[in-house]
Amino acid sequence: MTIRVEVVYALAYSQTIVELELQEGARVADALAASRLPELLGNLSGHHIGIWGIPALPDAQLHDLDRVEIYRELIAEPKQARRQRARQQRATRRNR
Repeated sequence: MTIRVEVVYALAYSQTIVELELQEGARVADALAASRLPELLGNLSGHHIGIWGIPALPDAQLHDLDRVEIYRELIAEPKQARRQRARQQRATRRNR
């Protein structure tokens, strides 16, 4: 029996989605290898992986219709980025 899964990698303005059909009992590592995204993106060892937004290890078993997500490194910590934007907006308002 087979299962259908998606492997997804998203950038700020584009995303790559690879739909796969794998043997039942396949693992996250199997899906990554079958997607060939590591070949296109380079070494994924620094990236975090998840299934439907929940962190997952490479040996996690997949189920039918799972979505394997490759998370890119954050450029800035979200709270710090919001504070910086708020400071910039306040400064812009003062200069008008």
